[in-house]
Amino acid sequence: MTYIRTRMQKEIQIDSIITLHYFEYMKNFIFQGEAHDFWEFLYVDNGTISVRSDDTWMTLNTGDIIFHQPNEFHAIKSIGRNSPNLIAISFICDSLAMKHFIHKSYTLTSEERHLISHIISEGKKTFSTPINIPTIEQVQLKDETPFASQQLIVLYLELFLITCIRNHPENTVSVSAIPKDSPEKLSSRQDCLERIIQYMEAHISEQLKLSDICNEFSISRSALQALFHESKCCGAIDFFNAMKIERAKDIIREGTMNFTEIAYYLSYSSLPYFSKQFKTATGMSPSEYSSSVKGITDALRGSHR
Repeated sequence: MTYIRTRMQKEIQIDSIITLHYFEYMKNFIFQGEAHDFWEFLYVDNGTISVRSDDTWMTLNTGDIIFHQPNEFHAIKSIGRNSPNLIAISFICDSLAMKHFIHKSYTLTSEERHLISHIISEGKKTFSTPINIPTIEQVQLKDETPFASQQLIVLYLELFLITCIRNHPENTVSVSAIPKDSPEKLSSRQDCLERIIQYMEAHISEQLKLSDICNEFSISRSALQALFHESKCCGAIDFFNAMKIERAKDIIREGTMNFTEIAYYLSYSSLPYFSKQFKTATGMSPSEYSSSVKGITDALRGSHR
């Protein structure tokens, strides 16, 4: 027999990564805008923002994304009640298929959001430059990185773009009109996990125990722990405590409570204990975090990303 190779065509091929950012901004921030000769997308992980694309303004909510083609002017301002969390990834790609993303914005599916999280996670392992500093205009590689981590970032990004093209055809409806849940039916385990997380969010200001969650959802402690370790790589209470820290960060950026009020609202036994837990989770005290994020937001108001 004679075997003949079939060369595989690549519809999307990323040439270079320019920047990879995860921003946590103070409430009511404004970015005056910029244009550059490479692609960028902006994903709203939390909050509501208004985005300018050339001469058009549109509103993006949690779960929404917008793509900016090369040399397209874009600007941002926060308009929601909560301080926003944004992911911005810029890259060079000359593939013809990228025309799909010209003037495109829509709400991502669960599958697409997970791919973005993979890009961010791999980026943290690969780049030495912090991802939360807007003034960084070039990512630097760490001296030691996991095997093929750079390639994985590119593969995840290419897979994300391919998935978006498949899931959002040319006649897709505009942003915020697509349900945020994946079109495929969620498995019972995933559905259970999401309901438990919603329960945690509703009781974020309380001191939940494993027994409270088990009783509420008629689930054993071992099954509950297995569910979270499988999906979140941590225990249920560890995940709940991390949610508290994220809520604390949101409130600090909103500027609606002082640190003592935040500690009380989230049911920490004391301000020192809250500060200790916050620093363990973030590497900064609450006051250091507040100064850092405020400085980033103020810098953004007067400079380009």
